[in-house]
Amino acid sequence: MSDGVEEQRWSPPAALVALAWLGAAGAAVWLVLLILAHADATGRLVAGVAALGLLVAALFGTVARPRLAADPGGVTVRGLFGPRRYPWSRVEGIRVLRTRRLGRDTSLVELDVLDEGGAERLLLFGRLDLGEDPEDVAGQLDSRRMR
Repeated sequence: MSDGVEEQRWSPPAALVALAWLGAAGAAVWLVLLILAHADATGRLVAGVAALGLLVAALFGTVARPRLAADPGGVTVRGLFGPRRYPWSRVEGIRVLRTRRLGRDTSLVELDVLDEGGAERLLLFGRLDLGEDPEDVAGQLDSRRMR
């Protein structure tokens, strides 16, 4: 039973990544203005940390696209240092972790995988990683794995 889709991909929303780049640029400008105005060290530190944090988030959102991909052979997870491939035979489990944070229910997709050396790894993906509801993604992964 085929759905006609060879590979499914999930990525952070492009608008969110663009917003992170804009935020990083804004924080960098803020930092430069504080330095030129000889502002206090605390303000410069806050601006610098904000600029660096937003830069890392934007870079990760750009480089790690697609964050997760699934095809008939397995899953591919992309991070800052490139993709990692896990055939379905090394995917031990797919679960949805539901938690309550700040009065809100949140979900994560958990993938239990074995790396090349046989060591167990737990991979977690949230809505920001996937751009979709993690519960829907887990269902799609599970059905693809069963084929």
